[in-house]
Amino acid sequence: MHTMWKGSISFGLVNIPIKMFAATEEKDIHFRYIHKECSTPLKYQKHCPTCNKEVKEEEIVRGYEYETGHFIVINETDLIALKSEVEEKSIEILDFINLVEIDPIYYDKSYYLAPQDTGGKAYHLLRQSMNDTGKIALAKMTIRNKQTLAALRVYNKVLVLETIFYPDEIRPVSEVPGISEQQGVNEKELNIATQLIANLTAPFEPEKYKDNYREALKELINKKIEGREIEIAPEAPHRNVIDLMEALQASLKETKKPSRSKTETTAS
Repeated sequence: MHTMWKGSISFGLVNIPIKMFAATEEKDIHFRYIHKECSTPLKYQKHCPTCNKEVKEEEIVRGYEYETGHFIVINETDLIALKSEVEEKSIEILDFINLVEIDPIYYDKSYYLAPQDTGGKAYHLLRQSMNDTGKIALAKMTIRNKQTLAALRVYNKVLVLETIFYPDEIRPVSEVPGISEQQGVNEKELNIATQLIANLTAPFEPEKYKDNYREALKELINKKIEGREIEIAPEAPHRNVIDLMEALQASLKETKKPSRSKTETTAS
């Protein structure tokens, strides 16, 4: 694994030197745009429509659009002054809380934390104490010049850091259109929907889920590389169920678990 960041966990007066690694990786298949005539990858140029010319890297500055068409320029000197105030190589623990208190909407990215050479003892002490108390730590840190909140927790004997959004970064649900608290619910439909949820309830087994589209795309690419003919699978017929009750009852019937036989019942 590639070390993304080195620093320390600030735990009261305890300082734990750590290294940080990305806990997840993107598996999406990416394409490049190429020239159809010669298969050469295309280049993208920065072009100024006012001057009608290509702009060189040294001619580009950062600008903040405070009104439509009006910008202020932010230069490196301005940013360096800010960096000195916020950039610390430390994960500062603010509070210890219960995991269930953080709604999943706040989570952003996950990172594994490992002790540096001199941090092993303190690292294991923090991990064990968090594991025994069932608490997670709420902390703040700076990554790539951005100060962020983070949740520190134990996962499979490793300390994991989850960057989380600030409250003002979460859009209010009042902005979501079409949500009505006054919408009535039919009691019979509610009962069937509850049974349907019960039928579909199962333990979380992450290994049984996969990205079907990505797998099909990989297969397509391999066939193309091998020069094999591509066969288009027939599209599955869509069932046009309009009535909600009919849809619920059909779903319930499809998901009904087979009853145990008398032999199984007697044996148990």
